[in-house]
Amino acid sequence: MKRYISLAAFLFCLCPVWCLAQTDDHSGRDSVSVSEHFLSQTDTVRIDSLLKGKLQAPAEKFKPNSKKATIYAAIFPGLGQIYNRKYWKLPLVYGSFIGCAYAITWNGNQYNGYRKAYIDFIDNDPNTNSWDAYRYGTYLRQDPSEWSSTMVTNFSNNLKSARDYYRRYRDMSYIITVGVYAIWIIDAYVDAQLFDFDINPDLSMHVAPVLFDKTAVNTRSVGMQLSFAF
Repeated sequence: MKRYISLAAFLFCLCPVWCLAQTDDHSGRDSVSVSEHFLSQTDTVRIDSLLKGKLQAPAEKFKPNSKKATIYAAIFPGLGQIYNRKYWKLPLVYGSFIGCAYAITWNGNQYNGYRKAYIDFIDNDPNTNSWDAYRYGTYLRQDPSEWSSTMVTNFSNNLKSARDYYRRYRDMSYIITVGVYAIWIIDAYVDAQLFDFDINPDLSMHVAPVLFDKTAVNTRSVGMQLSFAF
């Protein structure tokens, strides 16, 4: 009987120890799971914040490089304006070059026609008569064989003068074309330089009365003052 009582007492003492061990084991597992859950949430929040930061980061403002704009404009007309995102200038660029091309073509054709007519007229060859298309007025009404020497001289001088006239304007058209090319190159450079220039809406002229102080030359007086706000 005493043996059973001792065994029962031993088991009774061992039970709290066993329960404490079970409690410590469960608390350990719970703390580990809570830590892992906390870390996973922290990583998720950190990744979300990084992604939101990248998505919400403001786009870098475009600022053209003046050197690149100049090079592009020199390579081909209009490329500098496209690089500067001044697309509204393209009709002006190509319109100006179309006008120059027309002037060169027109004056060149007229020059070549009068030049050939003048050469054909003074060579006295009846088979070369391109000058006949340039007859006018009395020269058109009369047969060339009936022209007087004065009429022949005047007609020859007229052909020569017209040839020189259109040659001069053809050459000027080439010069103007080069000038237009240079203007658009300069325009691309200036646009790139002043792309982010802040134009203050307060730029204006103000008119206000002013009192001029007395000096050794002038007495004290009242007048109007113009001031420009920048």
